[in-house]
Amino acid sequence: MDKSSTQEKSSPIVVGLDIGTTKICAIVGRRIKNGKIEVLGIGKAESAGVTRGMVSNIDKTVQGITIAVDIAGTQSNVEIKVVNVGIAGQHIKSLQHRGLITRKETHTEISRKDIDKLVEDMYNLVMPPGEEIIHVLPQEFTIDSEPGIKDPIGMAGVRLEANFHIISGQVTAIKNIVKCVNKAGLESQELILEPLASSESVLSDEEKEAGVVLVDIGGGTTDVAIFHEGIIRHTAVIPFGGNSITEDIREGCSVMRNIAEQLKVRFGSALADENKENEIVCVPGLRGREPKEISVKNLAFVIQARMEEIIDHVFYEIKSTGYEKKLKAGLVIKGGGAQLKHLAQLVEYVTGLDCRVGYPNEHLAKNETLPKNIYEELQSPTFATGIGLLIKGIQKMEYNDYTQVPEEIKVAKPKDPYERKLGLLGKILETGKKFIKDDINDEDFLK
Repeated sequence: MDKSSTQEKSSPIVVGLDIGTTKICAIVGRRIKNGKIEVLGIGKAESAGVTRGMVSNIDKTVQGITIAVDIAGTQSNVEIKVVNVGIAGQHIKSLQHRGLITRKETHTEISRKDIDKLVEDMYNLVMPPGEEIIHVLPQEFTIDSEPGIKDPIGMAGVRLEANFHIISGQVTAIKNIVKCVNKAGLESQELILEPLASSESVLSDEEKEAGVVLVDIGGGTTDVAIFHEGIIRHTAVIPFGGNSITEDIREGCSVMRNIAEQLKVRFGSALADENKENEIVCVPGLRGREPKEISVKNLAFVIQARMEEIIDHVFYEIKSTGYEKKLKAGLVIKGGGAQLKHLAQLVEYVTGLDCRVGYPNEHLAKNETLPKNIYEELQSPTFATGIGLLIKGIQKMEYNDYTQVPEEIKVAKPKDPYERKLGLLGKILETGKKFIKDDINDEDFLK
């Protein structure tokens, strides 16, 4: 085998596809020598066919996936055929189960093969009608009645037991996501629960060991994942998110939905007391009507009421698991909603736990070929799930020693720079969507 093929095997190119309620995002990347993730390309599109994390319109979702993947592929010069897809939504459930196997080869050490068999057995659990297992996550192992073992590989023993955290979802919801991916001409390598993916991009191993809650405030849902002693202990999906806040502003301030979204993003705050009484925003009237004046403080009252409800739901999930007093690292918030001003302070006030905003930048290596504005945008909490899906896909490859790397994932021949610019420009003209313009640096066309 020549050196170049060895290099290709040692750093496979992987694609993460985040099908969210507000945006669809495709990120192409690989792990480089220092262990960091090098992003080769990113594409994003409006998500018009997803409601509260679940597909509600196949055609619109397929269109969004196609646009996002095309942009990411053109930008990275990669022919995208296989993707790692994120899954979320209110249909997600989690349960605890215990499994065991009795080993026949008693003279040999416990191997990864034994653990894989134990995990495989869990996938055969009888689930309620209409539900399907998505993930089986081992927690503590027990070998011959010796409990509390985290890594049993290499140990001797006959009876191997384990506690499992099992995550399931609705069969129809899972099939709809897979159908959308397939109709876009892609193959789904793995379905990954979005909170699990996000944890890889924004949480450190120390935080997971100390005890931490990851709260992903998306457009349609808020995902919760609780970690303690390095193990995931609980997952939940709350059916409220950033779109709920936008709807409250639309109703409370009597404005159009697009105006409500702009007010939330530009002037929104999660703490009303942090805003002055005399701050006013002037909103244009409809069809020649008088402009409307909105108090920034009143706007914050509307946002704070909904955010407190979401945080109360999160806190209920924490208390119901019994880990409230074991979370030394507190909470980490991410997602589009995490960019709301003063949100960390509100979370600390409601829960009494430390809180920080999670950024995926510590895992990213700087890629000089990416336009500067795109690299900066990647470090936003909004893209933490997409980068997490990328990391999970890479980990899957590494776990399989790259022997299962699909041939379809391969770097396309480098295109002529002029041809690439024409390709990107064509995408803009073809779709006419404003959001694509953000993916292109004007300086590229001026060089």
